[in-house]
Amino acid sequence: MSNTNYLTGKHGEEIAALYLRRLGYRILAKNFKTRLGEIDIIAEDAGTICFVEVKMRRSDSHVHPKEAVGKEKQRRITSAALIFLKEHRVPQGRIRFDIVSVIRGGNQAVAELVKGAFEAQGCFSF
Repeated sequence: MSNTNYLTGKHGEEIAALYLRRLGYRILAKNFKTRLGEIDIIAEDAGTICFVEVKMRRSDSHVHPKEAVGKEKQRRITSAALIFLKEHRVPQGRIRFDIVSVIRGGNQAVAELVKGAFEAQGCFSF
């Protein structure tokens, strides 16, 4: 990944975190990395643990950010989520996989939340 893409991604994640805070989410972790995958933002929303993937696109992009999170990416996020839950001894409860798309055009960026964007993927046990 080029340095420009990395910085753009980090900027998108900061916009997404601010947006989620405004919606009442409590940020628990950012950039949670495991050998199986990475989660951009982990937050709590009204008692639900949310694993949030952030996708940033230009306003002239023909692909909605939600469409850029394929089954393989969903599987990696699910695996990382399970590791987070186990490592942090989170009691079994409600979890959700959300996507925040950040659409930028010119000097402006607009964030959009897709709650429950996908279901957990793969075989796993808690």
